[in-house]
Amino acid sequence: MLKKIALILISFFLTLSFTWRRAVTGENNPNNEITIRENHFAAENQFISMKRERKKLPKFKKERDNLPKPFWDGHDDAIDCYYKAWELAFKNLKRPAWTSGFVSNYIDTAFDGNLYMWDSVFILMFGRYGARSFNFQGTLDNFYSHQYKDGYICRDMEQATCKERFTRFDPSATGPDIMAWSEWEYYKNFGDKERLAKVFPCLMAYHEWMREFHTWPDGTYWSSGLGCGMDNLPRTQPGYDPASSHGHMIWNDACFQELMDCKILVEMSKVLGREADTEALKAERKALLRTVNEKLWDDESAFYYDLWKNGEFSYVKHLGAYWALLAEAVPDKNADRFIAHLTNEKEFATPVMLPALSADHPAFSPDGGYWCGGVWAPTSYMVLKGLDTYGRYTLSHKIGMNYLQSVVSVFNDTGTVFENYAPMLGTDGKPRQGSVSHADFVGWTGVVPISVLFEYVFGIKPDAANNTIRWNIDLTDRFGVENYPFGKDATLSLQCEQRENIADEPQVDIQSDNPVTVEIVWDEGRQSKTVSVVG
Repeated sequence: MLKKIALILISFFLTLSFTWRRAVTGENNPNNEITIRENHFAAENQFISMKRERKKLPKFKKERDNLPKPFWDGHDDAIDCYYKAWELAFKNLKRPAWTSGFVSNYIDTAFDGNLYMWDSVFILMFGRYGARSFNFQGTLDNFYSHQYKDGYICRDMEQATCKERFTRFDPSATGPDIMAWSEWEYYKNFGDKERLAKVFPCLMAYHEWMREFHTWPDGTYWSSGLGCGMDNLPRTQPGYDPASSHGHMIWNDACFQELMDCKILVEMSKVLGREADTEALKAERKALLRTVNEKLWDDESAFYYDLWKNGEFSYVKHLGAYWALLAEAVPDKNADRFIAHLTNEKEFATPVMLPALSADHPAFSPDGGYWCGGVWAPTSYMVLKGLDTYGRYTLSHKIGMNYLQSVVSVFNDTGTVFENYAPMLGTDGKPRQGSVSHADFVGWTGVVPISVLFEYVFGIKPDAANNTIRWNIDLTDRFGVENYPFGKDATLSLQCEQRENIADEPQVDIQSDNPVTVEIVWDEGRQSKTVSVVG
């Protein structure tokens, strides 16, 4: 009798889960019948029908030796912080609840029991380095599995029930549109064309939904403080709530993110042989590039501003504008002046560099004030990647070093990492966590001791799709990494010996169990050589 009851209960919960998933994606839901119109790309979505993953979760202690193994003479504390980030990350791994409709094991956002689109993208920016131990990228599968027929995906879902925190047309319902960026970075690490083919239609459908429902008549995009992820940034016109209202404003970061999205989806289509599918994106990118540079660029101050509904600039300098670098939206003639704000001590070159809000703004908080001056992993990492896009490797290394050293300094005092950090030093002259900041936040802060360490301090830039690595060597200490994952199954060891000064040619040892080309660049990129290695 008990066995029969158990089987009935299992059947009930499975049916409930399946029905809930169908409901949230717009199937058999009378409340959505009028507004849901099927997108032909969304019709290709394979994640909605996926079976729930049942694989057991790995444990950090067992997987530690399978992770990349960095070393850096004289900086054992940075290495300790690196492993602490992984330890916290493995504690946040979860399996999908029956009632959630989630399909893949995933990493928790580590915030409030919900899974967030914005956070997840940046968590996966470091998670890809642990892909041989856990499929961190599968976290995004759970968003794709809840895609509506018209392409919409909610940005914030309760993990236990998959209840969406916002209705579809709430200004804060979704965004930012950066999942394609995460998938493209993953592809660059591993060359996984199969995953690329699977996610491409989901990303295309989502972009088309954003273009349909989040644009103004001139093709520019809008969002909200919550929708763009920078909750309390004071950028809207007075009278509008900065967190929940779009303020009838053109949002510069939303525009640049969509420009980036167009660029990446076009590149994906080339890899997949689906270029005909992205013709509209090419036209959109061309038109939007022209519009943002005509409407959002202020030549006098050399900055991109949000545009209020009365046609005036907000004149709020915030890091969201620097999505323009990743989008390759800044004309070469303007790039130096725009980037120069990052090295201005009165703006973004605070002691802990890259506050979300420029230090010369009246609302800037020396303690961080959340997004009113806090230094955050997502925006800082975005700026670093953008600087690389424009070939500013020396500056990205300098900022990366500043950020890592600041996070490690706080780690040495507290034993952990935080959600954000104060831009100004404490009374003791040392970096500190932000005034409003969760502890043990891995969470996206894992980006700093892992991704920033590898990519901006060590200077390792992977491109598995082309079987190459660019290695910018700016350190003079002995450093390197063993067990570095690259491509489908390659493992690399990269070691650089100590040098007297930065101009000396690096003495490196590179080992790989598959052929790979490593481009070594030093002394600000003025000399380089290519080495092909077979271990």
